[in-house]
Amino acid sequence: MNENQIRLMGVLIKERQNVATQVQEILTEYGCSIKTRLGMHEATDDKCAPHGLIILELTGEADEMLKLEEDLNALSGVEAKNITFDL
Repeated sequence: MNENQIRLMGVLIKERQNVATQVQEILTEYGCSIKTRLGMHEATDDKCAPHGLIILELTGEADEMLKLEEDLNALSGVEAKNITFDL
């Protein structure tokens, strides 16, 4: 890991009810590379949005981050994008 970088990944899940289990399996597989995970979706007493957004703070090797992005993007209804900030 480059100590002079902050690496994030945004994961848009368009149909949570259809792919949530598969997304969770992939995130578990890469669990040692995930420092922070924030999941967001609209939920009220009478409504739960079918889409959601996960923001990940990543650590470890850059090629592992790219593989995670590739594995998530292989799922229908999932869009993952990496963001790297140099300090």
